[in-house]
Amino acid sequence: MSSSLLAAVTAYIEGQGGGEGLFPTPIDGFNIVRSCQAMMMPMRAIYRPSLCVVIQGGKEILFGDDMLSYGGMECLVVSVELPASGRIIKASPSSPYIGVTIDLDVTVMREVVEQLDEPPVPPDSPGPCMFVSQVDVHLADCIQRLVRMSETPKAIPILYPSIIREIFFWLLSSPHGGELYRLALPESNIERVVKAISMLHTNFAQTLHVEHLAEVARMSPSSFHQHFKALTSMTPLQFQKQLRLLEARRLMVAEAASVAEAAYQVGYDSASQFSREYGRMFGAAPKRDAINQQRLYSEYASRTVRCA
Repeated sequence: MSSSLLAAVTAYIEGQGGGEGLFPTPIDGFNIVRSCQAMMMPMRAIYRPSLCVVIQGGKEILFGDDMLSYGGMECLVVSVELPASGRIIKASPSSPYIGVTIDLDVTVMREVVEQLDEPPVPPDSPGPCMFVSQVDVHLADCIQRLVRMSETPKAIPILYPSIIREIFFWLLSSPHGGELYRLALPESNIERVVKAISMLHTNFAQTLHVEHLAEVARMSPSSFHQHFKALTSMTPLQFQKQLRLLEARRLMVAEAASVAEAAYQVGYDSASQFSREYGRMFGAAPKRDAINQQRLYSEYASRTVRCA
């Protein structure tokens, strides 16, 4: 199945003009990536709930203090929206990195859970919101069908909902199904923390105290802090800081905002504090980093080299 999936994805890429980069599909939330070289620096971004599958090559992701690596026919499942850093660690012109990402809808997962005769057993202790699992023959078959469906857009609204439900079934039936199932439990500590995370995403530029976030989660401050750190591998303050700095980078790169404008828009009162924290996160001063990012994006967008 791995060879037929690789062949199907490669054929789709070649049908879109070949080369490397991001290849969106007509299916919303389903994207294909091919790269002929490993990435020296990690790409920081906001990861949404998603299934990230490596078909060929290798990748790693850093979130908070935790690092996860996964390779060919392995997948990363992200169950909560959070800031993280990912990079390709195994790729070459003769054997490029090839992967797909599929956005996951927790509402659909809960619908699937309700139909299971025997739901998976969630772990006793709280754990991180990401895990790595093997891509078995059933999951690979679902992904291959999505690739083929992308070539027939009129089939998408009819067939896609059933395939995404099937993907959830196989994920919930996997050895890590209990970790994913935690999100479907009503009024669980995980669901409460996710509500606070949603508030952080919406109001990251404001000063939010842990006590207020704990109140939103209907938990004591100490319990909230413990569960938040277990789920995201970050404290709420670290989480908010990464959200702010990622948005500041986007403002400077995509909207040509000045350093002072970006700092102010994401909630910093002190430009010097902003520059210090930005430098620690991205390894360069804000202005220099923004210039470098614009250059890298321009170079990547103009690549015409085909993978051998």
